[in-house]
Amino acid sequence: MNLLLIDHEDSFTYNLAHLLSGFGNLEVKNFYDIKEKSIKKSDIIIFSPGPGKPSDYPVSLDIYNNYKSKKKIIGICLGFQQILYAEKGQIIAQKKIFHGYQSRIKVLKGSSLFEPNKILLGGRYHSLKLKEPFSHQNLKITMRCVETNVAMAIEDTINNVYGFQFHPDSFLTVDGKFLIQKIIQAK
Repeated sequence: MNLLLIDHEDSFTYNLAHLLSGFGNLEVKNFYDIKEKSIKKSDIIIFSPGPGKPSDYPVSLDIYNNYKSKKKIIGICLGFQQILYAEKGQIIAQKKIFHGYQSRIKVLKGSSLFEPNKILLGGRYHSLKLKEPFSHQNLKITMRCVETNVAMAIEDTINNVYGFQFHPDSFLTVDGKFLIQKIIQAK
C-alpha cells in the first residue's frame, strides 16, 4: 500500500509520518511541491496538521477536490478542517484554544468504524473549529468532545474520506495507531 502524506509544514508532520510508516510505503511531500506522479501512485492521501486556516492551502484543496472518491483521504487537524472547508463547512476561531490539551472524545452512533458511545482520549492542538450546524449528504460527524461538543471526527464511507480534529500521533492520544489502522483497513 502506498501512502502520501502532504506536509503543511507542521511540527507534528513527522510524528504522523512515524505513525503511518507501519502501514505501507510512505512518501512525505511538502504541500507546495506535490507532483502528479506521487498522487497517482498513492492509494491513500493524508493531509497533515499545519498552521493557519484551510484557505491558506489552495493546492491541498485542489488535490482533495480532484481525488475525493478516487482515493482514500484522511485529514488530521488542519487536514480535517480542509476537508470540511472543501465541503462548504465554515471554519471559525474557538473561544478557548486547545494546544497540548487532552480531551475526552465520544464516538457517536453514526460511526461505521468505531464503537458507539465509547470514550476516547485525544490530544488537541487547534484554535479553529467547524461552525455548526453543518449538514452534508455523505459526510458525518462521528466523534465529539465531551466537554465542548466540538466535532472531533468525520466519516464519509461513500467517498472514502475520514478525519480527526485531534492528533492520533500525539502522546496525549490513547491508542492513536489503532484509530488510524481502522481507517486504513476500512473498505
